[in-house]
Amino acid sequence: MDKHLGLPEETEFKTLTEEREEREDISRNCSANPTMGDIINRRFSRRSFIGGSLAVAAISTTVSPLALLSADEARASGGASRFDFKEVEAGVDETHHVAEGYDADILLRWGDKVFADSPEFDPLNQTAEAQSRQFGYNNDYVGFIPLDGNPDHGLLVVNHEYTNAELMFPNFARVDKVTEDGKEKDKVALGEYTKELVDIEMAAHGGTIIEIRKVGGKWQPVLDGKYNRRITASTEMQIHGPAAGHHRMKTPDDPTGTRVFGTINNCAGGVTAWGTYVMAEENFNGYFGGEIAEDHPEFKQLQRLGAPGGEYAWSKFYDRFDLSKQPTEANRFGWVVEVDPFDPNSVPKKRTALGRFKHEGSESVVNRDGRVVFYCGDDSRFDYVYKFVTKGTFNPDDRAANMDLLDDGTLYVAKFDEDGTVTWMPLVHGEGPLTAENGFASQADVLIDARLAADALGATKMDRPEDVQPNAKTGKVYVMLTNNTKRKADEVDAANPRAENAFGHIIEISETDGDFASTKSRWDVLLKCGDPSVADVGASFSTETTKNGWFGMPDNCAIDADGRLWVSTDGNNEKDTGRTDGVWAVETEGEGRGTSKLFFRVPVGAEMCGPSFNPTADTFFLAVQHPGDAGLATYEKPATRWPDFKDDMPVRPAVVAVTRQGGGKIG
Repeated sequence: MDKHLGLPEETEFKTLTEEREEREDISRNCSANPTMGDIINRRFSRRSFIGGSLAVAAISTTVSPLALLSADEARASGGASRFDFKEVEAGVDETHHVAEGYDADILLRWGDKVFADSPEFDPLNQTAEAQSRQFGYNNDYVGFIPLDGNPDHGLLVVNHEYTNAELMFPNFARVDKVTEDGKEKDKVALGEYTKELVDIEMAAHGGTIIEIRKVGGKWQPVLDGKYNRRITASTEMQIHGPAAGHHRMKTPDDPTGTRVFGTINNCAGGVTAWGTYVMAEENFNGYFGGEIAEDHPEFKQLQRLGAPGGEYAWSKFYDRFDLSKQPTEANRFGWVVEVDPFDPNSVPKKRTALGRFKHEGSESVVNRDGRVVFYCGDDSRFDYVYKFVTKGTFNPDDRAANMDLLDDGTLYVAKFDEDGTVTWMPLVHGEGPLTAENGFASQADVLIDARLAADALGATKMDRPEDVQPNAKTGKVYVMLTNNTKRKADEVDAANPRAENAFGHIIEISETDGDFASTKSRWDVLLKCGDPSVADVGASFSTETTKNGWFGMPDNCAIDADGRLWVSTDGNNEKDTGRTDGVWAVETEGEGRGTSKLFFRVPVGAEMCGPSFNPTADTFFLAVQHPGDAGLATYEKPATRWPDFKDDMPVRPAVVAVTRQGGGKIG
């Protein structure tokens, strides 16, 4: 690594975040369902070009022959991509970088005020009370909801996924010498948790709703905004839909099975057509400790979800997070939460009709028949892609009529066939194997045990599905598949996703005739990621993609006002790709299909999250998560002190507002 980052040069180590992710890098899907790699292999091995280099063979599976033959002409004309910005140079350093001609301004940082009377951020004297009125930690999903249709004035809604205690709390983390595999190495270790520290973590989770306005061309928070709100891991919520009140949702604290406190590990999310904010609960299993007996009726499904994960100390101080004491509390997490941002006193609702699994996000589109379709990825190796279709229809003239649309509808899981079709299979009690004889006594059981139900239906095992984004303009849907390092060599061939697939790929679904509620669709591979100059990687970026334009580990994505795809990443670093994470503009149409350009890159140790546009696409909101989390990073010695670069300030996750100098659309 660059010496100025202050990191060891030839030392093997893992950050605590990498260790957490490694614990999640375990396939808990023991079904015999086919993997996506098997299906891609069978499909595309039949149509790869004969001859040429391995890299060209890989490109041929996703880029048309016309694009290949026209590459030189396109390069000369500059017509291969609809994106006209000058590309950022890939690399790793202490700060962020944006394309020339753009400004990237820090809008909100961890600890910033959310209300006019919020306390000032004091990192040496943190309290849960203060944090509950300040911007939370690790901002992930970002959405913008205009006020009165104004693209320059609205509500910013932001998820706070999880906390990095080693970077948050002074004098809490240390570097120890440990021996692993017979080798002595340095390792970051945490100190002893107290209830006060756990309460601060709980207050730093959840989400923020805050009014923002563009003044003099620059965005700023409106701290006296009447809609401003913090949602935390202690906020009261209602349980709605088919699982509400079911006996498996009841606990000693809530004998009704309809009320729960908090939402946790909110990764991506979405904004609905009626102006509500949906928060997706992802790796909730890590917050639960204790043990549960193998003969307990909840053991099988909790094991399928990796609970208890024991990554947090919350169960030491709160019985509800101890599965040995309250085994059904975990059933109340793993849902999609809907929040009305225009009523700061409203009670958020967990919408159980959308199923329980590790939701990466929940992006939606209004179908041509008025029903609303939500797409969700289950972010684990060898898990599934889902969509939910409402029974009722969206009423653009009556917001109140839309407020419970998510309580009634059909949840589907995807089966990708080698002939290029997608079959969306309904998770409906009584249909196929989803019967009482097979352990599904009701629709509530099907939804609580959505992973087991999808296993039974024979859904296709995917390479860690992250964001799933519909494009209303084209009828296409883009599935981000981050990676799957557990894929075996006999499941792939040279032109397809790799053994130990470290770089991931992107699937493009074409919904039949633009009908997002269709139960039969088509699929293709848009990109296989990684460095296309290394033949053995088998990446499939177009020949127009520069050395800066390729990426690995696609994670979140956004569609802009012109229907163009933007992809953010999670996992690029000095060792694996020689670059930090960032946002890449990806061409999906025409002869430039598969061309990618780097628009923004994050500081060392950070992950790129939340790409979202305002309605006129002249502002791009980006979330920089866990910056400085590289090497032996602690509060005292992070890999960077972005964004403040002050000795008395820790590294701070932040939301960035990107605008074009002189105005105009992004990209």
